[in-house]
Amino acid sequence: MTDTQSTRPIMQGLGLKQHYSVNQGMMKPKGTVKALDGVNFSVEAGKTLAVVGESGCGKSTLARLLTMIETPTEGALEFDGQDLLKLDKAKRKELRQRIQIIFQNPYGSLNPRKKVGTILEEPLVINTKLSKAERKEKAIALLQKVGLRPEHYDRYPHMFSGGQRQRIAIARGLMMNPKVVVADEPVSALDVSVQAQVLNLMMDLQDELGLAYVFISHDLSVVEHIADEVMVMYLGKVVEYGSTEQIFGNPQHPYTRALLSSTPRIEPEKRIDKIRLTGELPSPLNPPSGCAFHGRCQFANERCSAETPVLTEQSDASTVACFGVDEGRLPYLVSA
Repeated sequence: MTDTQSTRPIMQGLGLKQHYSVNQGMMKPKGTVKALDGVNFSVEAGKTLAVVGESGCGKSTLARLLTMIETPTEGALEFDGQDLLKLDKAKRKELRQRIQIIFQNPYGSLNPRKKVGTILEEPLVINTKLSKAERKEKAIALLQKVGLRPEHYDRYPHMFSGGQRQRIAIARGLMMNPKVVVADEPVSALDVSVQAQVLNLMMDLQDELGLAYVFISHDLSVVEHIADEVMVMYLGKVVEYGSTEQIFGNPQHPYTRALLSSTPRIEPEKRIDKIRLTGELPSPLNPPSGCAFHGRCQFANERCSAETPVLTEQSDASTVACFGVDEGRLPYLVSA
């Protein structure tokens, strides 16, 4: 394998947009919700890209695009060097099997009427010609890989705890030997004590199988533990993108700083003075002019309300979309 091949992203999005046409009521023209509005990202094999932001920022919409549950309005989605949106139906279905998703709620993502073995084997029944014995062998092997026992194969989901159910969901996601796993808030429904166990399992599986994770979360303390890179989103756009060390050690965008200031940190030197955001997240149906964040930003000026900032590379190679950063208007962070 050449250096170029080894460093080529296993998956990347280029200018991804997802716009929805919605009714605004009688006698009113249809409106457009820009759930995603020009998102670029890349993730390498064996690495984790975390996508963070408040509810309504576009995280789950991005997850649906990556797993091809929805087709983007505009942009390119490349997997292993091929644009999925330009492939024929058969080839797209084949590659789709290499991109799997783990859902947020392990209580709702597993069919309560089916035994665990049936749930795990379902992707194999649909997509492969393996015999019944071969399917069972693979299902039991994956149960053991995620820390469960062979006898769990014949049990129903209600017989397991939340953490065990999420392990089953992870095993199901691995049945088709994926290269990319989209994890949509995979531990937010679990007790804190169980979260660490599931996260450590995911990291161990990543090391063993070379998986790329797109890890969607609102919990920055979890993100700091698992991610290699972090993409911060606000109202359908990326406002900051960089390595975990850059984002947590030297956050630039005011929104990123506000998110981090509300995250508990054990080390005093890593704490940020509490930043309270005023106002509500704007409606994606009627976003503000200029920078979408300017109405909640204490550093905004007239330019911020009139012009839309674009991602600009910083000295540490991270990228930030903020006029205040570009113009040096933001103060240095002060530890609490």
